[in-house]
Amino acid sequence: MYYLQELQENAGIFSPGMEKEYIFPLSANKFRVNILAMGSVGSSLLTGLVLLGGDIIHSIGIFDIKQNVLNRYEAEMNQVAGGCFPKTEIIESEDGLFGCDVFLFCAAKEVPELTSGVNDVRMAQYAENKILIEHYAKIAAAKSFGGLFAVVSDPVDPLCKTAYLTSGLNPGQFRGFGLGVMNGRALYYARKEKKYSRYVDEGRVFGPHGEDLVVADSILNYDDDISRELTEKVVTENIRIRRMGFKPFIAPAISSGAVSVLRMLRGEWHYSSNFIGTGREGAFFGALNRITERKCEFETDPLPAQLFERIEHAYENLKKID
Repeated sequence: MYYLQELQENAGIFSPGMEKEYIFPLSANKFRVNILAMGSVGSSLLTGLVLLGGDIIHSIGIFDIKQNVLNRYEAEMNQVAGGCFPKTEIIESEDGLFGCDVFLFCAAKEVPELTSGVNDVRMAQYAENKILIEHYAKIAAAKSFGGLFAVVSDPVDPLCKTAYLTSGLNPGQFRGFGLGVMNGRALYYARKEKKYSRYVDEGRVFGPHGEDLVVADSILNYDDDISRELTEKVVTENIRIRRMGFKPFIAPAISSGAVSVLRMLRGEWHYSSNFIGTGREGAFFGALNRITERKCEFETDPLPAQLFERIEHAYENLKKID
């Protein structure tokens, strides 16, 4: 049997070679969260955080190049009544983006149109979004940002690496949120089709938010054929939604974004990507994890050889993306 820590022996909230250990300061206090860009994903993520995060978030800053969009969401979010909701505030300029505990990168230069015929929509956005995130990573470095730089835009994992390498900040300060929706999609099919049903209680997802995703129908009684079949359904679900005539952003914004970010802040188990390796030779890789007072803790369940080989293959492919 294999264990995930064999792949991530140099991973987690601390990477060897860094001058000091970075531990995200979870505490009983509420957090300040800033969101860059109020497009489809950013605005949906904001809605989720407002509705679900009153216990752990005291305020949310929003920034976008369109002032009328900011004015709209500042008004509408602060008109949500009937509970304990975080206050939504407009950030007046880029200089204020990193005055927070958690920065959420939701910007996207261009999302392929429904008629584009592009299948791997996530990687199609990489070149343009890479330029964008480099810009904000440099600002984070200039501000000596000490909080968490979270990436929600596609492709999540390569963009995390770009931001880390560009900024020169500690790799533990970067975390990708794309895997939560893959878990949600696997659960969707597991509840619809009996042959996938073991996933509900025993399944896991690993790796990137994209083609090399690894879905395991069960980590207790792994079936490679069923798992690969379920993986294909999950990876291509965004294409199925696009063929309906819609861009699939609601489930990603809520499952990968709002729900996963809030679970992270509460110190709960959640899906996110963390750095494994050293410098350019490493990669951000997704798995179930949680932040404790001392470290980033990963599951220690034994994994069958066939599953571990898939996980290792996905990690090696992620390392090659530059």
